[in-house]
Amino acid sequence: MEPPGNDVVAFESAEKIILRWDSTASEDAREKMIFAGDRYEIERYLQAVDEIQRSMEFATLSDDQNKANSAIQIAMARLEDEFRNILIAHTTPMEAESLTDSSPLPEEDYEDDSPLTKDLEHQESNSTCSYRSTNSIREIDLMPSDAIYDLRCIAERMILAGYLRECIQVYGSVRKSAVDSSFRKLGIEKLSIGDIQRLEWEILETKIRRWIRAAKVCVRILFASEKKLCEQIFEGLGTATDDACFMETIKGPAIQLFNFAEAISISRRSPEKLFKILDLHDALSDLLVDIEIVFDSKSSESIRVQAVEILSRLAEAARGILSEFENAVLREPSKVPVPGGTIHPLTRYVMNYISLISDYKQTMSELIVSKPSTGSRYSSDPNTPDMDFAELESHTPLALHLIWIAVILQFNLEGKSKCYRDTSLTHIFMMNNVHYIVQKIKGSPELREMVGDDCLRKLTGKFRQAATNYQRSTWVNVLHCLRDEGLHVKGSFSSGVSKSALRERFKTFNAMFEEVHRTQSTWLIPDTQLREELRISVSEKLIPAYRSFLGRFRSHIESGRHPENYIKYSGEDIETAVLDFFEGYQVSQHIRRRSE
Repeated sequence: MEPPGNDVVAFESAEKIILRWDSTASEDAREKMIFAGDRYEIERYLQAVDEIQRSMEFATLSDDQNKANSAIQIAMARLEDEFRNILIAHTTPMEAESLTDSSPLPEEDYEDDSPLTKDLEHQESNSTCSYRSTNSIREIDLMPSDAIYDLRCIAERMILAGYLRECIQVYGSVRKSAVDSSFRKLGIEKLSIGDIQRLEWEILETKIRRWIRAAKVCVRILFASEKKLCEQIFEGLGTATDDACFMETIKGPAIQLFNFAEAISISRRSPEKLFKILDLHDALSDLLVDIEIVFDSKSSESIRVQAVEILSRLAEAARGILSEFENAVLREPSKVPVPGGTIHPLTRYVMNYISLISDYKQTMSELIVSKPSTGSRYSSDPNTPDMDFAELESHTPLALHLIWIAVILQFNLEGKSKCYRDTSLTHIFMMNNVHYIVQKIKGSPELREMVGDDCLRKLTGKFRQAATNYQRSTWVNVLHCLRDEGLHVKGSFSSGVSKSALRERFKTFNAMFEEVHRTQSTWLIPDTQLREELRISVSEKLIPAYRSFLGRFRSHIESGRHPENYIKYSGEDIETAVLDFFEGYQVSQHIRRRSE
């Protein structure tokens, strides 16, 4: 041990340096910062602090202890100010280039025109990183190494003197301010769960897109870099000191960040929310590994748990929305028939919806693990279709749900079809709508694969049967007019054909065809190919029958008075008139006739 005299001299010399920089006693000390000066002065001050702390260990007299305590308090107050000043001096707002996530996004194109987003998109487009890889964490050096060295020197002495809490508080307050600044740049607002749930869904959709991008940046870059900085300054200076500083800095912002996703996960369920909830689920699921790495300590367990719980609630919300959507399709109550028997808005909405579901096949297949709640349970309910899943055993639960939605959609449409007074229009309506269902399934490879060829064949058979039923209900009676039965008479003075019956037959045909032409030209088959196919099918039955009838009996009418009153149309006129059918607008009351 050094001679006591030397200890006293060393203490007094150190105390003198401490007091010279006492900002409460010296205006010069208040205006200058030690760590902003030359290195020699910095080292002198740190050595003085070390000497005061050493002397405290050997002080035996109360006066010596009091003097040492007083000096160390002054030194700690000074170091706290220096610590804060270094942090502030080197805490600059992060540039847009820094606030970018180098991992590529999923294929969905999020529309966001902010400069940060454009920078992010540019960087992502040039990245070769795997989206689900933990290599997506990209730590940034938030401060230069000399500043980190000084901060560590100060922190080491503050912690040794028992000022850990003060050190953590100063660090946390300054760095949290920096994180808040980055949050503002990323468009993360300070909203409570209640605030978020009160927002209109259209506004929330935009915020969800922004949140997905921001969350990736926050976890993989912002929080990861803050953790690295804490480790650079505090690691090894005390039990979990670096983790305590990290949590002091980011706990509030992290809670703020994840509260948004939590608010969405527990919000009121409705069909339009499904796809944004799936986007949130996918984004959070992809981030989970990174969250586990960044928040790997005991003290940050609550954040890890919150993320896992939110993911679980988002999954449950997706399942609930699908179930509620199925019920809404089944119970959709509108009874006003759509004009012309065209495609019902419900059909368009439902099929576009399940096409979008098929775009999320991977995620939805993971979330939907049980088949629809139907089958024998509903067999006695006349308001619900039954469905036998036994023949669909090879299908996934998600595929069964999509098939079930198609089944209940048809069931609902059949109820709506009964609102038409004209039976033929009922069949046109069902043909149009089931054909649309088939086309939407065929148009989506994912959806077609899940539904399967067998189901597709059954659906195709249904709209073709509806077309056949239409032809029967419309044209059987018209074609009945062109039969020979009832026109021939017996008697030696007769030519064998009753002219009066024949005239009546032509008049009936003309009236019936004109009425069909008048009404069915206002009906609409929006699909060009289907419309043409049905016209051809009608023409193939009607035109040959009419021409044959005309060929057999024309002479009997033309030999009488006013034949133009009975033979009003040529075969070509009828053929041309058929082209007016299913166009969806009123044509002239008179069928266009060829000039003779």
